[in-house]
Amino acid sequence: MPLITPSTYRSPPLIGNGHLQTILPSLLRRVNGVTYRRERIATPDDDFLDLDWSSPSPHSRLVVLCHGLEGSTAAAYMKGMVRVFNRAGWSTLGINFRGCSGVPNRRLRSYHSGATDDLATVLEHVRRTTAHRAIGLIGFSLGGNLVLKYLGEWGRELRPTIRWAAAVSVPCDLKGGALAMARPACRIYMIRFLRTLCAKAKAKAALFDGRLRAEDFHGLRTFQQFDDRFTAPAHGFRDAEDYWRRCSARFFVDRIRIPTLLINARNDPFLDSGCYPLSQARRSAWLHLEIPSSGGHVGFVAPFLKGDFWHERRILSFAEAQTPHVPPGA
Repeated sequence: MPLITPSTYRSPPLIGNGHLQTILPSLLRRVNGVTYRRERIATPDDDFLDLDWSSPSPHSRLVVLCHGLEGSTAAAYMKGMVRVFNRAGWSTLGINFRGCSGVPNRRLRSYHSGATDDLATVLEHVRRTTAHRAIGLIGFSLGGNLVLKYLGEWGRELRPTIRWAAAVSVPCDLKGGALAMARPACRIYMIRFLRTLCAKAKAKAALFDGRLRAEDFHGLRTFQQFDDRFTAPAHGFRDAEDYWRRCSARFFVDRIRIPTLLINARNDPFLDSGCYPLSQARRSAWLHLEIPSSGGHVGFVAPFLKGDFWHERRILSFAEAQTPHVPPGA
C-alpha cells in the first residue's frame, strides 16, 4: 500500500496558500550553477527534439526530465532538479518538447500530455549512444502525465535500465484538470497559457494552410476549446474528450511496474479530485502517492525561495533508495 502519509512537507509561514506557492517560484525563483550542453536529435517523422545535457562527471546514473505545459529546460523547476541531481553525481538530460526550445518544430503536430512516442525516441537515443546503466524519469505537470502514461504503456516490458520514476503536480485526469483550470480562480493561469499556445497554433495555421484556420484561435477561453481546435485535429484525436480519455495517466498507472513516486499537493489549484489516484496507489506495489497538504502547483517552496526545494530533495532521496550504487557495466 504505497500511500505515503503523512507527508513531510511543511510550507514556510504565510505562504501556505496554493496560489502563492504556485506563482512565487514561477516569478521569483532563480537557480544558479546549472549549465547545459545542447543536442538536437531527429524524430522518425522528420522533425527534431532539442535535448539539454548536464553532466558534472561521467556517471552510470542518468535522470531524464520532462517539463510542463509551455515550459522548457530553462524553467526554474527544471534547473532546480538538475542542480540537486548533479550535486549528487547524477547526469541529467532535459527534454524540450516540440516547439519549446525556442525554435519552431517542422511538423503540424506539436506536443501534448500523451505524446509518449517522443519520450520513447529520446530513451532509444540514450540507449544507443550512452553507457548509462541506471535511468530515472522525472516529469512535471504535463510532463508528469506523459511519464506515468509511458510507464503504464510499457508495463512489464520496460527496459531494465529504467529503474525508477517520479512525477510532480500531475493532472492525471486531463478532463478534471481542464475543468479545474476553467474555474474563475484560475483565470490568470488560463490567460497566460492560452496566449502562447494560441500564438503557436496561429503560426502553424500559416504554415499548414487548409489544415488549420488562424481565426479559430481568436478569443479562446478554455483548454477544451483549444484541445478541440488544435490538439485533437493536429494529433489524431476526435475531439478534446477523446484526447483526454485516451491520454489521462489515471488509466495507465495500474500497469506501472517500477518504483514510481507521485507528489500532488492537496491545494494544487490546477487539479481536481480525479487527479489523486488513491485507490490505484492503495492496490499497487509500485505507485507511491504522496499528498502534501500544501505546495501548490510545482511549488513546495523553501524559505525565502532559496536553496533546494522540498520536492527536489524528496525525489533525490527516493532515487537513491532505488539505485544506491550502480557501477559502470552493472
